[in-house]
Amino acid sequence: MLILLEVGRRIGIRRLAKDPDGARAGFGAIEGAVLALLGLLLAFTVTGAGSRFDARRNLIVEETNAIGTAYLRLDMLPTAAQPALRESFRRYVVARLDVYRKLPDVTAAKEALDRGAKLQGRFGTWH
Repeated sequence: MLILLEVGRRIGIRRLAKDPDGARAGFGAIEGAVLALLGLLLAFTVTGAGSRFDARRNLIVEETNAIGTAYLRLDMLPTAAQPALRESFRRYVVARLDVYRKLPDVTAAKEALDRGAKLQGRFGTWH
């Protein structure tokens, strides 16, 4: 793109030197087409970003609902096992929230995500 930009600039300078009045004629259609293409690219970019944002938000809502449902189902377990599992769920939720709180710092967010994954792995080992 930079090479073509430079070629276009040089052609424009040469054309302007030969015919100052005629060099500016006919650029309205070209400018319109370029700006329309730019607007189209911008629209596609915004639409794609919006759909990715909606998908991410839906995944977060689904995860939240799953955690809430699993927490409520702890009531079906023996009473002696419930306090330890509730504490583990609380730590898991804190780890998941830390991922979003620390998100600008990617390494800290990954550490929180790993901590949550380890806690999530422990849930499958209890009987």
